[in-house]
Amino acid sequence: MLRTIRICTWALVALLAGAVVLATSGVRMPWLGSHELPLAAAIGGPFELASTNGGTVSSSSLKGKPFAVFFGYTFCPDVCPTTLLDLSLVIKQLGPAADQMNYVFVSVDPGRDSIEQLKLYLSSFDPHIIGATGSEAALADMARKYRAIYEKVANKDGYTINHTASVYLMDADGRFHGTLGYQEKPDVVVAKLKRLMAGA
Repeated sequence: MLRTIRICTWALVALLAGAVVLATSGVRMPWLGSHELPLAAAIGGPFELASTNGGTVSSSSLKGKPFAVFFGYTFCPDVCPTTLLDLSLVIKQLGPAADQMNYVFVSVDPGRDSIEQLKLYLSSFDPHIIGATGSEAALADMARKYRAIYEKVANKDGYTINHTASVYLMDADGRFHGTLGYQEKPDVVVAKLKRLMAGA
């Protein structure tokens, strides 16, 4: 039964990834109405969350630099640590240029992921990556704006969370630029980030 739930959930994640790919093409999306504006125009928006850097991180505070956003949680068994490790290696590969961007890991598990827990977890990855979380309502609102999905799934240890595996890339004005796929090749990721930083 659990395997079936996981398969269905990841099918939804794949569907979302497909929608994001279409987002940059301007393809008409019938379920969004008659407008022909690309779906990309509807990805992103205002948010404000508590930050591991102290205080808050928000769409306003991030403006001025491109930024990458990844939704996950610290108890994630595979996707989150793999993605954060891959991102850390790419940040190292970028060298000083990495300072031209911000990198935000948003926990969608506020019940277990306090700011202190996020700090501890992220200490294993590149220090450029900051952690953020907030109330259930604030997280649901941000996820809706970013077209991200997440849901709790009960298991023998309590619960796990299925979530969107893509990293969202936003430009310096907070507009959607594209995504990084799960375990995408490092050279492709570096090229994407360099284009984003160059405003291309």
